[in-house]
Amino acid sequence: MEFQVIAQIIATISGVACVYLQTKEKIIAWPLGILSVSILALIFYHSSLYSDLLLHIIFIILNFYGWWQWSASGTQRQSSLAIRSLSYTSFILWSIVVLLGAWGLGHVMLSTFGASMAYYDAFTTSGSLAAQFLLARKIKENWIFWIIVDLVAIVVYIIKGLHIVALLFVVYLVLSIIGYRSWSKSSLRLIPNT
Repeated sequence: MEFQVIAQIIATISGVACVYLQTKEKIIAWPLGILSVSILALIFYHSSLYSDLLLHIIFIILNFYGWWQWSASGTQRQSSLAIRSLSYTSFILWSIVVLLGAWGLGHVMLSTFGASMAYYDAFTTSGSLAAQFLLARKIKENWIFWIIVDLVAIVVYIIKGLHIVALLFVVYLVLSIIGYRSWSKSSLRLIPNT
């Protein structure tokens, strides 16, 4: 079995475990996420998906940030561990930031590097950064961003022939839907207007 297939399998298993554990708010998810995104960074480098490469390098940092956020203890940090919700205005602003980021990054990646599927790749990068940051902060709407990103990513990876990674994102899509439903049911713990 060739290296890229083995790498995709390891990234898929650790990634699925990570997202599943995040839907259950388990801190062990973060080290698994670090493993998965590190391997995916190498895969995207070899596939010339440079926005995804950049994204996964940043994901390594954001996974450490999420690990730190979720593991902080004590009464002064207790409120940051509760699931919170964005206001409508904040959600719209985050959406605009994602779209502007996708446009800007896509333009740079296409004109500078000749990146493949530059704007779609940049959208998954921009949306994923927003979603990952919101997830680390336990903002419920992170799952909405993940759902949209996963849908676009599935198409990109199928076109690029990364079928195992595409399957991984199908699983992520299902888990994101489950995560949104699960976190929404925790409405008694929600702190609105973040």
